[in-house]
Amino acid sequence: MISAIILTKNEEKNIEDCLDSISWCDEKIVIDDHSSDKTTEIAKKKGAKVFQRLMENDFADQRNYGLEKAKGDWILFIDADERVSNALWYEIMAHTSEAIEECVGFYIKRQDTMWGKVLKHGETGNISLLRLAKKGSGEWEGTVHERWNIKGKTTTLRNSLDHFPHQTIAEFLREINFYTDLRAEELFRKKVKSNWLSIIIYTKAKFFVDYVIKAGFLDGLEGLVFALLMSLHSFLVRGKLWLLWQKDS
Repeated sequence: MISAIILTKNEEKNIEDCLDSISWCDEKIVIDDHSSDKTTEIAKKKGAKVFQRLMENDFADQRNYGLEKAKGDWILFIDADERVSNALWYEIMAHTSEAIEECVGFYIKRQDTMWGKVLKHGETGNISLLRLAKKGSGEWEGTVHERWNIKGKTTTLRNSLDHFPHQTIAEFLREINFYTDLRAEELFRKKVKSNWLSIIIYTKAKFFVDYVIKAGFLDGLEGLVFALLMSLHSFLVRGKLWLLWQKDS
């Protein structure tokens, strides 16, 4: 039995397509952070179990809550803006039914499509995320950029998860502002310091790595825009972190 878990917050534009792509799962669970749109209504109509719970900016805790609610032997985590292709579906079913090489967890590659173009290079060009594992094999950790820490053997599936994030620049900027708030606060709690030099270095290094070393330039104008926005992400994390220390002092 496979249980799929989705965290949501005002995802009425994505949730239906997401649930359709995992219709083969035995159990579909939506952990909703009190959406103000039709997310929960759509999810219920598609047969998902919906639990409303404040996330309070702690993604790991929200995902662990989902683990508590899931009844399946295998747990698949998927975001509302992601889709499971038929090829990935077949592969998941084969691996979970055969328990290949006694693996308890599987990394899944993710392919981003932004502004109508598949990004094959840059930061998103080679991402694998631990999204499928046996229930009880581990928990999620980390307030933001959370990770599923499981005990046991893992491997990576061949087929990719289709990802459709930030379909407008305005949406991308809103998400950058939200996530950089969380990341800066997390670093502040860990006593990490920031100064003008680290702000400059992290910002420039982020762009150089994504656009040059990881060949983001091969994705054309879309690759350039993405690299610039992720560089802004680094700038805001360090800048907001510096402001937190200034306020604290």
